[in-house]
Amino acid sequence: MITKEPRLRVGLMEGKSEISGCLHGHFRSPQYPGQHFSGNFTIHSLGGEILFNAGKGGGMIARSSLSLLCEDQATFSLQNVTIGNAFHWQRQEEQTFAGNLRILASGDNTLTAINDIALEDYLSSVISSEMSAAAPMALLEAHAIISRSWLAVMLKRGQPPTGASAPASAGDEHIIWYGREEHQFFDVCADDHCQRYQGLTRSIPDRTEAAVNATRGVFLVYGDAVCDARYSKCCGGRTETFENTWEEIPHPYLSSVADSAVDYGPVLDEEAAQRWLFSSPEAYCNIRDEKLLAEILPSFDQETKDFFRWEVAYDQEELGEILREKSGIDFGRVLELIPLERGPSGRITRLKIAGTKTSIVVGKELEIRRWLSRSHLYSSAFVVEAQRDPSGTDCRFVLHGGGWGHGVGLCQIGAAVMASRGSSAETILKHYFRGASLKKLY
Repeated sequence: MITKEPRLRVGLMEGKSEISGCLHGHFRSPQYPGQHFSGNFTIHSLGGEILFNAGKGGGMIARSSLSLLCEDQATFSLQNVTIGNAFHWQRQEEQTFAGNLRILASGDNTLTAINDIALEDYLSSVISSEMSAAAPMALLEAHAIISRSWLAVMLKRGQPPTGASAPASAGDEHIIWYGREEHQFFDVCADDHCQRYQGLTRSIPDRTEAAVNATRGVFLVYGDAVCDARYSKCCGGRTETFENTWEEIPHPYLSSVADSAVDYGPVLDEEAAQRWLFSSPEAYCNIRDEKLLAEILPSFDQETKDFFRWEVAYDQEELGEILREKSGIDFGRVLELIPLERGPSGRITRLKIAGTKTSIVVGKELEIRRWLSRSHLYSSAFVVEAQRDPSGTDCRFVLHGGGWGHGVGLCQIGAAVMASRGSSAETILKHYFRGASLKKLY
């Protein structure tokens, strides 16, 4: 198990031809002893070398990397940082970060920006990026613990062999799941793919730092191992199992639980899925209190109103275009979308797409979400209503769905509602991670 606080390399930007920003305070570089840098800067890559122009410090050339080390709590800002990459809330922002900045140049004249920072400082940003820093303290503490735990597991694993893992696609089956992509030059990225890390921009220091300090070195454990603690925005009333979403290795603490004090049974068949997704159970995450949502969610997440139950409709032509764009497969006219397997939360894990030219079975949940939307569907928990014209030739597909995200582990909105009703961080974590406990490791 982990015994001391690690430092992290967080990937902030990749594949950029230019990086610009500002150094707030003094930075030094081991490559240029005795010099200090501050103010606005631009960085370009020229044939694998770095051209660094700073407001105070002048133009410099570095071979393939440039390290800028902060002094006296100095910070730095980067412009045009992408958040929500390929999701429906994607946008660019200017963000400010603590810690050190490292720039790497590649042979294709692109740049990578990396933030070197201590784990506990990193967490102060994560919990105010994933949720609002104004959320109840119990939620912030619970989130600090699971984000710390997830990261410890990722660091212990090291680099996985590939970002997409699955039995190889063969014939009419395309079953794939996504783990942490292989990051060659850093430990984790700063976006939803790993954990949201949007710097100091959304932090309220006396709240986020208090939550991190109150839980410093505390991890979620199961037996003698740190938990691979997963979370998503809204489970839709019931959480999903690990093995239905990633590797088919059961994690006892990532079982399917009702997002409620009252247990709702698992979704076992299509009839149950219909009842479940057309219902509105009293789940923690079934909330429309705009005042509370404004308190617990970042502003860009508040733009998504229909996270508990939602509806998406496509005509045949539009759905065929999306499928060609996202899968690279020409299905012809799409005739049917047939759920073949579901998890206990109602999320589809294997979906048959039948067209006039071909039929393919796709899974797991994220690949289904990716194929059926120009960005991503909110979740793979949906039932299909096929509205056919009188001739039966043309069809409109209406997806009636529930939840936002993969649904495994902690339901962020559900946990926030639990905290607003007085539940402690430990109570929240024991609800979502059955059989797990808390342990201070440093």
